[in-house]
Amino acid sequence: MKSALQGIRVVDFGHVMAGPWCTMQLASLGAEVIKIETRARPDEQRAQHGKGAVGSLEGNSNFFEINLGKKSVSLNLTTEEGKALAKKLVATADIVLENMRPGVMTKLGLDYPELVKVKPDLIMLSLSGFGATGPLRRYAAYNPCFTSVGGTSHLTGYAEKKPNTMTNSGGDARAGTAAVFAALVALKFRQETGKGQFIDSSSCEVINSMIGDQMMDYALNRRSPKRHGNTDAVMAPHNVYRCAGADEWVSIAVGNDAEWAGLVRAMGDPAWADEPAFATAEGRKANEARLDALIGEWTAEKGYVEAMHRLQAEGVAATPSFKASDLFSDPHVVARGQVQAVDHPVLGRRKTITAPYRLSETPTAIRGTAPQLGQDNDYVLRELLGLSQDEIDKLVQAEVVY
Repeated sequence: MKSALQGIRVVDFGHVMAGPWCTMQLASLGAEVIKIETRARPDEQRAQHGKGAVGSLEGNSNFFEINLGKKSVSLNLTTEEGKALAKKLVATADIVLENMRPGVMTKLGLDYPELVKVKPDLIMLSLSGFGATGPLRRYAAYNPCFTSVGGTSHLTGYAEKKPNTMTNSGGDARAGTAAVFAALVALKFRQETGKGQFIDSSSCEVINSMIGDQMMDYALNRRSPKRHGNTDAVMAPHNVYRCAGADEWVSIAVGNDAEWAGLVRAMGDPAWADEPAFATAEGRKANEARLDALIGEWTAEKGYVEAMHRLQAEGVAATPSFKASDLFSDPHVVARGQVQAVDHPVLGRRKTITAPYRLSETPTAIRGTAPQLGQDNDYVLRELLGLSQDEIDKLVQAEVVY
């Protein structure tokens, strides 16, 4: 079946997480993604986290997870010849992505004003921590930085403890996913008008856009929301509760009296549930600490999957807090086809997660493993750019192709 982005070519200057995450999603939608990289400056995910042979750039599971289905050409952009070849490749493309610090692409002579000279209808997506304009535009930013400036860190964690900076790279993935949306909108616009455009995407603004209710609370009421752990302003119970297994937890949220009655039934109608203190939503909220302790006594005797099934059978929103190992083996996740095994020449056969959406007419797919550095040099240089073998050999000798 035809893929949604079949025939679309993406030149990927991305590195680390946010940019590569975006282009991997475009690849899953059927775009041909060609990653430009070099041994002179390899992607940090290749260079810093490898588990293969000493000096190898091919043994990193992090790189594998966010570069599936791409091609790789090794062009040394510190050379004039490397820059010229990159421009020739861009001339064949539809989208260019980069997530370097603002100003780097300009120094390389590969910024939007230069690239539209070779591809007038080009869509260029620039993904940075703070955007291409403003006083912070040149500041370095990893996930903890832009989740902090975006406002989520201040809201995440317990009231009595410091902010949580989302150190699991979740902010990078959110920024990359928002960039996919922007690229698709630009493609639609180009389809209708024939015009490309430059997309300036700020990761901290992406994060900020996801806390709209908190921002509105300040705008309307001049209240600046603070961290409050797993509790809700109104709902109780609303927390995670330890279960019988090692580091097993179940999340439970009760939004109304009918769900409260379901929770009581699932727990076997304990006597304490009939106390006047728990008869109303207001009472349950006022006595939340004691309520959490009592529910925790019940969940402590249950496995977290068992607790979920008992509660869900009574109409209560409850799910386990899954670890990665649980996700890969969960029957629902497996049944949905969310887990797929992919072969890698160094890492071997690895399980990974597929795209989170299902398109009936243009299915998404993992169309290949993560590329080895420069593995598609021949295809790019010979087939796309029309170079002879003698020209390629000279470029390799001069470490332009490197």
